[in-house]
Amino acid sequence: MQKLLIVKNTFYFLLIAILFVACQKDEEDQFNGDSGKFTDTRDNQTYNWVRIGDQIWMAENLTYLPSVSPSNQGSGTAPYYYVYGYQGTDVAAAKQNANYTTYGVLYNWPAAKSACPPGWHLPTGDEWTALTIFLGGSSVAGGKMKEAGTAHWLSPNSGATNESEFSAFPGGYRYSDGFANIGLNGGWWSATEYDSDSAWRQGVHYYVTKVDRNPYYKQVGFSVRCVRD
Repeated sequence: MQKLLIVKNTFYFLLIAILFVACQKDEEDQFNGDSGKFTDTRDNQTYNWVRIGDQIWMAENLTYLPSVSPSNQGSGTAPYYYVYGYQGTDVAAAKQNANYTTYGVLYNWPAAKSACPPGWHLPTGDEWTALTIFLGGSSVAGGKMKEAGTAHWLSPNSGATNESEFSAFPGGYRYSDGFANIGLNGGWWSATEYDSDSAWRQGVHYYVTKVDRNPYYKQVGFSVRCVRD
């Protein structure tokens, strides 16, 4: 009887191991191409992704929203989540806001650090730099990242070709007590700190083709793009 139990337990462990390896392989195969889709298992949200150089990037702003706050509430140490133009605390209502669907969520830096789905992470400053270099340098990379046209960007949306398929949208930002610059610029947090109060943010703008990199206080709300682990 004891030998039979050992054999059964061994069989179950082997079966679990085989299923685990099979799941890992399926996931790896999912990201073998140049672009595709994946689903965030936390909320069943589906995202486009694109391979740019040696990196795999989300090709949409993150929309993960476990809670939501009005723009006059914030912190540099506790996580806060915002939807541009929404001033309540009801997640379901915030998700009905057109800006949520189009531009995603604005995160303060503490929220951004842990917002990416499993298998993805908030890009470091070096990872943003690698992207910029691959796209020809900071003076032209923004044009190659921006969604072309003026459906979402203010005219003239200079040099926007989106040839990278990064599809940068101008989601604006949340500052101390309000929202600003939707349609004018897009900004994304880096995982790299500037100092104890600030972290680096990458930005693209409607009137130039460049990408800029500046430190901002951690309580400011910016968009998030995740990069594959």
